[in-house]
Amino acid sequence: METKQNNNQKQIAGAIIIAGLLISGAILLKGSTAVAPVGNGNKAEVKDIKIKDISKNDHLLGNPDAKVVVVEYSDTECPFCKIFHNTMHQIVTKYDGKVAWIYRHYPIAQLHPKAFHESVAMECAFSQGDNETFWKYTDELYARTTSNNRLDVTELPKIAESIGLNLDSFNDCLTNEKTKGNVEEDMDSGNKAGVNGTPKSFILKNGKVVDTIDGAEPIENVIQKIDKVLK
Repeated sequence: METKQNNNQKQIAGAIIIAGLLISGAILLKGSTAVAPVGNGNKAEVKDIKIKDISKNDHLLGNPDAKVVVVEYSDTECPFCKIFHNTMHQIVTKYDGKVAWIYRHYPIAQLHPKAFHESVAMECAFSQGDNETFWKYTDELYARTTSNNRLDVTELPKIAESIGLNLDSFNDCLTNEKTKGNVEEDMDSGNKAGVNGTPKSFILKNGKVVDTIDGAEPIENVIQKIDKVLK
């Protein structure tokens, strides 16, 4: 028979374990966001968001003249980014010319030390071709990683080879400071826009932020937001 004292000790131990799980969960989710509440709160705050202007150096998928553009800041080793990557492909297909997607790098070193190097590899793919080459490489990288810093670094040149890139040039590029600077520029622009977790996306209409997608929101939420903007 358990005594009252034993029961109390077990309750205290259980409380400590639960508290520890909650704290560890908070740490893990600090930089990677699963799903945020639908809606934007104060619309004036959305209007005040300053995001870097879209340029020819951005990685765009879809119609460059699309009425609506979703600018996403992403971390290749973030499991929620992997989910949202598929969501955005569905969105671009669904809206066929009305919505374009821009990918910007936001690797979070504290959570995923490999992600920055993977972002550089994506830029190296771009340097050998164009946006089509960038997206081929990026899509394959997201397909191969199981997230949370588990992609073997040896996969990066294998992906490059699989899409027909020159491996010598690719490997040289991985240590190029200018290429690293391109990734850092995206990260800096994300910081200025208030990004503090991934994925974080901004819905633009005529170059202005009109809404946000906070985390890997379900596709139904994203559709609802885009439909509202397209009206």
